[in-house]
Amino acid sequence: MSISFSNALGIHEQALKFRTQRAEVLANNLVNADTPNFKARDLDFAAVLEAENEKNKGGFRLEQTDARHIPAEGITEDASLMYRHPFHPSLDQNTVDAQIEQAKYAENTTQFQASFTLLNSKFKGLIGALRGE
Repeated sequence: MSISFSNALGIHEQALKFRTQRAEVLANNLVNADTPNFKARDLDFAAVLEAENEKNKGGFRLEQTDARHIPAEGITEDASLMYRHPFHPSLDQNTVDAQIEQAKYAENTTQFQASFTLLNSKFKGLIGALRGE
């Protein structure tokens, strides 16, 4: 009997890849905080998840188990990089707000660590299953 890593690991592998890409984008925003006309960018996890869902032909499905649950509808946004809308535009047309970017970077780091921890526990479970524990 073979082990399917895609079934065993779930979405956590793709989540780590996404979090790594998002860290690069957010770091790029921080580096260019003083560059005139630089536009801050970000990735949207929900849009990337929806694109992955479409690619897997419905591999991820939400199930409404109670009539009082709010029905989930698909996200129609593009999964590519999106521009961040500034709260206070600068005179040089730069849309990077260093405090927001730092907060988003810290949030992304926490989410990366959570995905990594979940993936690590999945691997420990697989190793335990292979050893017959």
